[in-house]
Amino acid sequence: MKEKIRCELYRDSFQNRKSYGVPKAQLIIADVPYNVGTNFYGSNPMWYNGGDNKNGESKLAGKSAFNSDFNFNLYEYFHFCSKMLKKDDTKAVPRGRSSNSPCMIVFCAFEQMSTLIDAAKKHGFTNYIPLVFIKNYSPQVLKANMRIVGATEYALVFYRDKLPKFRNGVKVDENGKNIPGTGRMVFNWFSWEKDNAKEYPKIHPSQKPVGVLKKLIEIFTDEGDVVIDPCAGSGTTLRAARELNRHSYGFEIDRNFYTRAKNEMLVYEPDNQMTLDDFI
Repeated sequence: MKEKIRCELYRDSFQNRKSYGVPKAQLIIADVPYNVGTNFYGSNPMWYNGGDNKNGESKLAGKSAFNSDFNFNLYEYFHFCSKMLKKDDTKAVPRGRSSNSPCMIVFCAFEQMSTLIDAAKKHGFTNYIPLVFIKNYSPQVLKANMRIVGATEYALVFYRDKLPKFRNGVKVDENGKNIPGTGRMVFNWFSWEKDNAKEYPKIHPSQKPVGVLKKLIEIFTDEGDVVIDPCAGSGTTLRAARELNRHSYGFEIDRNFYTRAKNEMLVYEPDNQMTLDDFI
């Protein structure tokens, strides 16, 4: 029988992880607060009523998007990751193959990268890979006639000593050797495509697309692995993991985000129809 895939979202801080018996993860993904405070909507048309400055400022003008922007402790976050990620794989691997070691992905602002890298090193994550996500749009429309606007997102893949598990579609023969012509080269940039709003509701102001998260989860995990999101927000990480048959666990302290994630994003039910594989 196939293993039942777990998807759990807790309305609590990740610091209280011990209360829930969450297993250690192959991959941790988080979108940490960007520390932009009351400037979150600064160049976004949502600053104004109807998106037009002629209508005056909206109720979002000068407001923060979420309270955690003011009290998020970066070092407590990395401490959590150091405890909740699996240990590095110690088994020898054939040349040209990755280990099964874990990693974490942190979405961040470009200006945050050096701070994150320094904090990660202090918690044993001495290596990193920068990722860039390219959009074909920008929310900074109010600046469009003033300067170049932002149309990218950034993330860092952190790992300890060994390169993390890496799945690029390569196949192996009966001798465990890579089959030429299989697999693909994975670049350090990705297209950032919006989700279909009918399938994935917009819940959080900095919500990451399920499609983007699925690409990352597929690269760094296998089916049945554990994925954790300590700052779950809209629950898109958990939804993406669930659709890919990965176990997922998330923490969210905001009551509104938690409730909407549970009732709107995580109501997805995978196809549990039994196949011949279930009896093998």
